[in-house]
Amino acid sequence: MKKNRDHAKKKHHPLMSNEIIESHISDLLTPLIFNEQGLYRSLGLRNRILNLSLMLASVLTLLWRNVPSVRELTKLLERSGFLWCSATKVSQKALSKRFLEFPAILLINVLKELLPQLQKRWELRQKRPLPDSVSFALSRYQKIWVLDCSTLEALFRKLGSLEEVKTGKLAGKMGVVIDLVTRLPVEIWLKNKASISDIKFEDEVLDVLKEKTLLLIDRGFDHFQFWQELIDRKVDFITRTKKGISFQVKEVFTDSYSLRDRLIEVGSGRNKTPILTLRLVEIRSNQKWHSYLTSVVDPRILPLYVVADLYGKRWQIETAFNTVKRLLDLSYLWTGSMNGIELQVGATWLFYSILIDLGDGVANELSLPLDSISLEMLYRGFYHFIVAYDQGKATDIIKYFADPKNQDLGIVTHIPQILKQI
Repeated sequence: MKKNRDHAKKKHHPLMSNEIIESHISDLLTPLIFNEQGLYRSLGLRNRILNLSLMLASVLTLLWRNVPSVRELTKLLERSGFLWCSATKVSQKALSKRFLEFPAILLINVLKELLPQLQKRWELRQKRPLPDSVSFALSRYQKIWVLDCSTLEALFRKLGSLEEVKTGKLAGKMGVVIDLVTRLPVEIWLKNKASISDIKFEDEVLDVLKEKTLLLIDRGFDHFQFWQELIDRKVDFITRTKKGISFQVKEVFTDSYSLRDRLIEVGSGRNKTPILTLRLVEIRSNQKWHSYLTSVVDPRILPLYVVADLYGKRWQIETAFNTVKRLLDLSYLWTGSMNGIELQVGATWLFYSILIDLGDGVANELSLPLDSISLEMLYRGFYHFIVAYDQGKATDIIKYFADPKNQDLGIVTHIPQILKQI
């Protein structure tokens, strides 16, 4: 059987603590923890040692300091404490059990309260050039969102709670919407069955969509009734065509050797299948046609090159999945309970959002778009900042990563051509 490299036993030590990084996280989150105290009490939870404040600090410390196990986390907590929590003695068994039982909704609420604040921080920063296709689309839409789903990896027996779980059982599937411009998550859903179709998330998606939103969706949402619902709600979409789709051409806008833009009709009208009028945009590249479907039927609203370029940027959500699953270890699950998995999923996207905000702060300092910043190298660069801080050579994390002397850390992946000419 092929070995899953994500499930290799971790042998590294936790990253060293750092007051600058911890104060940054604390400043963002401690006011939000206070806001959740009412819900915490309404759930009948006692104000015991392993409370909301300590559990949130625990899951974030597991992530930002890359702690390999709950056993190691327990040692850190007893000897030095972490984030806003002072040194506290608890047993590993008690902390492991708490990961299974602690209500994930509390952490999810903290994430939902944090996201609008991070959005405001983005708006207050210097406005840097956006890609032409994105700028063009934003002149017509209020939001550009990307929707996709990802299967969580097989459960890994990290805690005793997994001893009775069948080896290789997948943990479930998550549906995620991210903002194409800020790259912050908008909504995250989790279902405990990995084999379900993406269309099982459609009701949740429809609940959060608003008018004047442009939605970029994968072919997993190839469902005509869902498309009709989007159109009825005045939400436009762009997706890829499935092979062999049947359609009738109603009007031809462009037809050349490398470009085709046509108004088409799809759907039979039978068995509750609606008949839809859409645009089929096709662009030839290296002897291969790339096809896109959009509900934007007027080429003046979204020209064909804008349609193709925007859909290409849908890849940002795949990059986000790669970041949370590989870099932040969401493929390495802490517990076997559904609540525990929800807790980890929420914590991971919470830390991802903080990392995105930090990356955008570095990009703003350099007057670059966020796409120029490698979140992976930023995350791995924490170690170098901590060493520099301990040596008295750095006090500001954003200025440290933006310093030309630290270009070798690989934080900046590329500089757009338009900025090179300025």
